Amino acid sequence: MSSARKPHVVIVDDEPHLCELLALRLEHHGYRVTTELTGSGGIAVLSRERVDAMIVDLRLDDCDGLDVLTEVQKRSPDVPVVILTAHGTIETAVEAMRRGAYGFLTKPFHDLDLLQKLAHAVESSNLRREVAGLRRIIGAQSDELRLLGTSDRIAAVREIISRVAPTDANVLLLGESGTGKELAARSLHGLSQRRGKPFVAINCSALPAELLESELFGHVRGAFTGAARDKEGLFASANGGTLLLDEIGDAPPAVQVKLLRVLQERRITRVGSLIEEDVDVRLVAATNRDLRAEVRDGRFREDLFYRLHVVPIIMPPLRERVEDIPLLCEVFLARAAARHGLSEPQISPEALRVLLAHPWPGNVRELANVMEGAVLLCRGQRLQPQDLSALLVPPARKLDNWSSAAEPEDAEPPATADAAGGAMSVAFGDAGAELPSLKAARDAFERAYLVEVLRRASGNVSAAAKLSGRNRTDFYDLLRKHGLSSASFKE
Repeated sequence: MSSARKPHVVIVDDEPHLCELLALRLEHHGYRVTTELTGSGGIAVLSRERVDAMIVDLRLDDCDGLDVLTEVQKRSPDVPVVILTAHGTIETAVEAMRRGAYGFLTKPFHDLDLLQKLAHAVESSNLRREVAGLRRIIGAQSDELRLLGTSDRIAAVREIISRVAPTDANVLLLGESGTGKELAARSLHGLSQRRGKPFVAINCSALPAELLESELFGHVRGAFTGAARDKEGLFASANGGTLLLDEIGDAPPAVQVKLLRVLQERRITRVGSLIEEDVDVRLVAATNRDLRAEVRDGRFREDLFYRLHVVPIIMPPLRERVEDIPLLCEVFLARAAARHGLSEPQISPEALRVLLAHPWPGNVRELANVMEGAVLLCRGQRLQPQDLSALLVPPARKLDNWSSAAEPEDAEPPATADAAGGAMSVAFGDAGAELPSLKAARDAFERAYLVEVLRRASGNVSAAAKLSGRNRTDFYDLLRKHGLSSASFKE
């Protein structure tokens, strides 16, 4: 084990010889081991020291191993328990897993089976504790308003929001779909002096120009066919509060003109009316488009752009804040389980690796949907990779250009390693070309994979090695083999 702190494992078995043998094996593999001959002794260790995992025999002199498991669940639910027994039956295994055992091994067992199960159990324990710590760090703001995560990218967004929220400055939220732009807008409102007034949101791409104008500014009776009565618009509904104009880049020219006037004069005119009305609204706009390019191409008014662009906030894509994924998964799983009245599954280390490696083209929204599907499809108490196979869809489009990370100059070929077709094209070249040797194809695939992993990890070798499931030494060997330098991928 490379960690400075050795994982602490407690072995509870009434056979002293077996305890001693297991302790020697585990200590050889880097664990710190405490042995106890009774269930009560094993439980007592929990009150004295931090425990990362327990190995408990099913048949003990003073009690049943499943009773020890139940007590561990009550006192230290984060501690995984592996049950050992010489009386292995399917019924016993099912009961142990039903009560929350992490694993089940029948004596005699192979060392490798125990070591693998124990390593995964410790990793699971660390993950649960890390998530609990992250929840404490984030603070007490309502879950519904909170931008979750402790990554530098999302922490920077929260810092800007906290500084600009008390003002009335216009804010432009930029970023790919699903990055949490509306949640950021609600956070701005919730931290402002306007929080006691309405928060109103409208998607500018969802309505035709005439209807959008009426929704925003209202209309008077007879203004157009079907206008049977006066209608208050969203600016009036949000008076004193905050109005979010989502997908502002899709607002038609006529609406852009009227928005500019509202921002300049703080007045609106209903459709079909000549009477101006004062409004006091904090305007927040959001888009997944490059508005500078829209201005350059004549599709968006330059004067309106600069009125909106007082405080720009770029919402980071999920692939640039992968360290936030464990916490987000836990939160979304809990919400989905509560919504559907189901038990909340735990995330296995193997499933977490799959989630960390996914490119998340739909960002946080996609992750939330995947976790909801996982709650419905999970076949046990732990989420496994096979539970995700039908939920994770490879990206069908090029990722939007809101990433702040520059592409490394030597990151060629440009195919993404997680897309099988792209990696195959890297290895084989154009259709109809002469096929390379199997070794050459493997080498090309391997190099493309390394380039993509380094790009996602921004040149951090430890993070890249973790994403690829390799240790640092092996990963460095692969980099040397392909002539790659991690420094070329650093931001």
